Amino acid sequence: MPRRTRTTKLTTAITALAALAALSGCADEVSSDASDGGGGGKGDKVKIMVGGIDKVIYLPAMLSQRLGYFKDEGLNIELLSEPAGIDATTSLVAGNVQGVVGFYDHTLDLQTKGKQVESVVQLAQTPGEVEIVSNKAAGGLKSPKDFAGKKLGVTGLGSSTDFLTKYLGVHDGVSTDKFTNVAVGAGQTFISALQKGSIDGGMTTDPTVAQILDKKLGKVIVDMRTPEGSQKALGGLYPSSSLYMNTDWANSHKDTVQKLANALVRTLKWISSHDAKEIAAKMPSDYAQGGEGLYAQAIENTLPMFTKDGKMPANGPATVERVLKSFNPNLKDATIDLKKTYTTEFTDKAG
Repeated sequence: MPRRTRTTKLTTAITALAALAALSGCADEVSSDASDGGGGGKGDKVKIMVGGIDKVIYLPAMLSQRLGYFKDEGLNIELLSEPAGIDATTSLVAGNVQGVVGFYDHTLDLQTKGKQVESVVQLAQTPGEVEIVSNKAAGGLKSPKDFAGKKLGVTGLGSSTDFLTKYLGVHDGVSTDKFTNVAVGAGQTFISALQKGSIDGGMTTDPTVAQILDKKLGKVIVDMRTPEGSQKALGGLYPSSSLYMNTDWANSHKDTVQKLANALVRTLKWISSHDAKEIAAKMPSDYAQGGEGLYAQAIENTLPMFTKDGKMPANGPATVERVLKSFNPNLKDATIDLKKTYTTEFTDKAG
């Protein structure tokens, strides 16, 4: 690529890749895509944003990297992290990344906003989320029926934890204007908010859940980590963690997407045949902030959420649509084409 001024380089990147001008490495992205003709090739460079890379619900992304499965497929994957799924989605829409490991429900929300995004690998069949309350608030907050007047922590406003919290309230007769969702992130920021009383409770995932229970800071009132828990709280399986991409990008880079699907499905199969301690041992050591034993327990508690083949569970999209339409006025009367929110094209071919 000839040397250019910064202005010229950014202009070229915007024209070629829609919104990648914001990336400092846009020249690398352009050269990588140009070299494989848009269809993939050895050393394909793909940037994937994860909505909290150390959350157990998104574990397959980093595990694929650690097992070397992306490399086996000839992929050069850069995993990035945002604390909330809504921030990861924003990165995708802006064109800063090619994929997101986040909740499937964002694909429906984005469709109503004119953005065509699809899940290409469905990593999980349940939310993996827990509604937990502080010990101080536990006496008056025993179920979502008690949400009125409460401050409830979510990773971010517009995130999947925000969506699910609103659903739980509305489903139990408490309208969304009766309680306040507060963006507190996850991990230590969530724990700190709970300890300080900034929130009465909130929705979070492992390993945060395991740490809160270990420190005896709160108790669980809704558990959606298992199929049974999802059925009880949401009336069905709720496909959540997934790799989703802009449909146009996926269609124009099918070889690359197929390699991603191959790696992730291989990882899901590996997860299904190994125990929590073995899985924990493969992850970065700093993910086990509460200690190796507690981290392994967090993984154990969350394992039932993962699919074994990366495929969308039957009736899962319909459950997500019903949940979102129950509280979101933008979706309530919207016509959503669920068939455009996911594809099995790549997982059907993955070994």
